[in-house]
Amino acid sequence: MLWSYLRANRYFLYRPVTDMRKGFNGLSGLVCNELGHDPLSGDAFLFMNRKRDRLKVLVWEGDGYAIYYKRLESGTYELPESQSDSLQLKADELQLLLSGIQLCSVKRRKRYAI
Repeated sequence: MLWSYLRANRYFLYRPVTDMRKGFNGLSGLVCNELGHDPLSGDAFLFMNRKRDRLKVLVWEGDGYAIYYKRLESGTYELPESQSDSLQLKADELQLLLSGIQLCSVKRRKRYAI
């Protein structure tokens, strides 16, 4: 299903540089071994190359893995600040990241949260 990663439960950005030659097994291995998450959880896992002009998204779609791969013709993706190798993103933050908007420049208004 196209763009199914946009309906994932959670979104995790793997911050270290990733070899973009990795496929399903290599990326799911990173999810298990480096992030400590279950790649079959339905969460979306994002990986970037060193230049940050390529992005892969690994997601389990219920009956198999899907990888979405995007290469920018110009510009780079932002690598948000974090103290750990993994950063959990909200759905709107993912959209901003993919659109080239700096997350640190976004000002959020107060909202009720449970």
